[in-house]
Amino acid sequence: MKNNSISVIGCGWLGLPLAKQLVSLNYLVKGSTTSRIKLSNLENIGISPFLIELNESNIKGNIEEFLKDSEVLIINIPPGIRKNPNKNHVAEIAQLMSYVEKSTVKYVLYVSSTSVYADAFPFPTITEQTPPNGTLKSAKQLIEIEKSLKENTNFKTTILRFSGLFDANRHPGKILSGREDIQNPEAPVNLIHKDDCIGIIQSIIEKQFWDATLNASFPYHPTKKEYYTNYCQKHNLQLPKFQTGNTSKGKIIDGSLLAQLLKYEYQTSP
Repeated sequence: MKNNSISVIGCGWLGLPLAKQLVSLNYLVKGSTTSRIKLSNLENIGISPFLIELNESNIKGNIEEFLKDSEVLIINIPPGIRKNPNKNHVAEIAQLMSYVEKSTVKYVLYVSSTSVYADAFPFPTITEQTPPNGTLKSAKQLIEIEKSLKENTNFKTTILRFSGLFDANRHPGKILSGREDIQNPEAPVNLIHKDDCIGIIQSIIEKQFWDATLNASFPYHPTKKEYYTNYCQKHNLQLPKFQTGNTSKGKIIDGSLLAQLLKYEYQTSP
């Protein structure tokens, strides 16, 4: 990087500790939030705070100043289709790109998801060579956004597809505890710890690994039933109950190419 300025759009569960880590490495970090009450929190940890909200037809907030002088933009905004099924996240990102094209940004890191790959039986092993074929609305929108970013010649984009995100506090095992009739008990688990997500993004920036598509998942894939039953037993939580009799659909996310290319060693086992 010729300068050390980075803009992080989406300083939430992952984006905030990521931005904090980048500040500790002496990058000049601008961070965005949609919550006014979080602005002081960003400022207190050394992040230049911006109140920015993407919409389908415009952007609320000083997006030009947010992008000004930054060489790297990290886009870390989930589609939000589950909360708002009619949302057009593709249009929101298109609004953002119209500003990025006119800015100093040369490199974009887009945080995507391995949900761009459909579940199937028998369970396919997914690599970066596997064509994205997700059928859910959120997956289709992510696939379209990835494509538009990669095709944009105004900047170089690295697509980073994370599998299921977790940390000690936010863990899918806590959500599944006590639930009944959970689907796909024999499907492989694909998870990645928040600290690994941050470490991988840091590595991409430091190694200038742009114009790439990478899958990220810890190399441990027990069945859903085995893993979450063991997790709940270990943490004294009510056991989940799984469906029986139906064929499970799933996939195995192979994150080994990332480890090889970035010389990155996954740190935290699920």
